[in-house]
Amino acid sequence: MSSKAGTSVIYPKLAVIGCGLIGSSIVRAARAAGVVDEVTVADASPEHRQRIAELGYADLVTADPAEAVQGADLVVLATPVLAMSGAFAQAAAAMKPGATVTDVGSVKAAIAEALKPLIPENIFLVPGHPIAGTEYSGPEAGFAELFQNRWTILTPLARDDDPYLEAVQRLVDFWRALGANVDRMDVTHHDLVLAVTSHLPHLIAYNIVGTAADLEAVTQAEVMKYSAGGFRDFTRIASSDPTMWRDIFLANKDAVLEILGRFTEDLQALSRAIRWGEGDKLFDLFTRTRAIRRGIIAAGQESPEANFGRDHRAAP
Repeated sequence: MSSKAGTSVIYPKLAVIGCGLIGSSIVRAARAAGVVDEVTVADASPEHRQRIAELGYADLVTADPAEAVQGADLVVLATPVLAMSGAFAQAAAAMKPGATVTDVGSVKAAIAEALKPLIPENIFLVPGHPIAGTEYSGPEAGFAELFQNRWTILTPLARDDDPYLEAVQRLVDFWRALGANVDRMDVTHHDLVLAVTSHLPHLIAYNIVGTAADLEAVTQAEVMKYSAGGFRDFTRIASSDPTMWRDIFLANKDAVLEILGRFTEDLQALSRAIRWGEGDKLFDLFTRTRAIRRGIIAAGQESPEANFGRDHRAAP
């Protein structure tokens, strides 16, 4: 497969290790943008490998990360967070000098600490996190438009040598070609920000859906039959990949617990306002939160689910 006519190839060969929603979307987006010539994919699941081969968006599909990264200019680790170091340990020695390795994990400090000891001296590690996704998973769930107008955060290492800075800029150019906005951030700050904007909301969703399922006075059939819009939104979030989210909470536990403590305090204050009939406090809170929602929409950060359906994502 060759790049599109008139486009500029950024990485002649792209290797993706782990090809679920994000990994497959990167491949599709890179193909659509014409910024890669060759794509290889490594995935531990035989079912995933078979489906990737059927979809036809990789030049090589293998179970061996070392085979996938041979000759690659960019290696993207897209496995669950706690599997990344193991996958890269199998691949590191096979990478060519001057290549860049990045990741798509929602936790950055733990990943950076796990990967840094494994990186050969002539390989550039630039941790990253595309803030995009849906509740679907698997190779068929990806779609090229997933990163359009979404943010990708890079957390480069504390290096200022020219070759490393050039590798970082090249990765910035790659993500921008995929339609993403790119920002740079310290790993610790990233993990705190994501604990607020992503990790805690998922934890709440998992918990409230679990609570509803455990209520003896409400049958499961009633939960499904009478689900209002708010609960349906929670079930969508709570249907996200369980392995991925288990790993995220374990890897980012300090930041999550810090934000969870603050949330618990705020929830207790809200409980008191309801108990004592403090309508003004409730109205003020609801007014502020509605303004935040409107700001998210105005910034173009609404879910891509509104624009791209399941059938669209399933197309190669």
